[in-house]
Amino acid sequence: MQHDLDWLRVRRAAQLRRRRRRAFALGLLAAMLGVVALGVSEGASHRSLPKAAGLAPSPHFVVPRGSRLAAQLAAVRRLAAHGLPLYCGGRKRRMVALTFDDGPGPYTRLAIKQLRRKRLHATFFLVGKQIRAYQRLAGREKSFAAVGDHTMTHPFLPALSHAAMVREIVAARTVIERAADQPVIVFRPPYEAHTPAIDREVRALGMLEVLWNVDSADSLGANYARIERNVVSGLAPGSIILMHENRGQTIRALPVIFAALSRRHLQAVTVPELVAADPPSLRQLRSGERGCAVVADIGTGT
Repeated sequence: MQHDLDWLRVRRAAQLRRRRRRAFALGLLAAMLGVVALGVSEGASHRSLPKAAGLAPSPHFVVPRGSRLAAQLAAVRRLAAHGLPLYCGGRKRRMVALTFDDGPGPYTRLAIKQLRRKRLHATFFLVGKQIRAYQRLAGREKSFAAVGDHTMTHPFLPALSHAAMVREIVAARTVIERAADQPVIVFRPPYEAHTPAIDREVRALGMLEVLWNVDSADSLGANYARIERNVVSGLAPGSIILMHENRGQTIRALPVIFAALSRRHLQAVTVPELVAADPPSLRQLRSGERGCAVVADIGTGT
């Protein structure tokens, strides 16, 4: 009976994932049609960046041996070496990873304030161009959060040339590391759009590609009550929760989500903390989203 229920949840999640992709179809089509225009403007927009074959390495960060950060970096790099996306952590520890995409932005201060008040950790997948607009916010997340690479301009990566795809990822990592003063070792592709070529490049850059097994549906227009239900229904050991810090409805939903974490005795940690304390098995990693213990049954209510 439980097996059938788990299978039903996975099936529903797959259906909703397809719905999510269809919801982005117009935007992605526009992105693909814009490749020609991108090719014309690429020289100007990226003229200051090195060519893909000669990209400078990530800045060197001195990490004390035996420190928690060293253990987290090692754990992330072990998983990254497999070149497979991470959907969730293990199931042994009562930990979940809250993640926020597309920042920093106008609501970032509110998200930071609520997380700090409850002493919760999270991972922020930042867009390089947003850091230029909100330069001081990335550094404020350092004390209780990990930062990840969400590309420079949030494009549909499969529509780009290989060189342009690499520049989007590497340029963002450079900007984020300088702003946050911490190494960036996790990456999330915009729109969940990745290919084997993108996966290989992320692996070559020493980063772990992080997806999720619980979607808040905030980017699909869900209101705060629906976001609360979507996230709370998926809170379980190892879950990675997708949210967006640039959505006012998401910020409004956070107190209920945090209360549910407390009731269920779940600890909110960063993605590096999760994989260091409770990494997925290789079999689980290879199974992708099917290897996750819980898949939220989400909706797209407005």
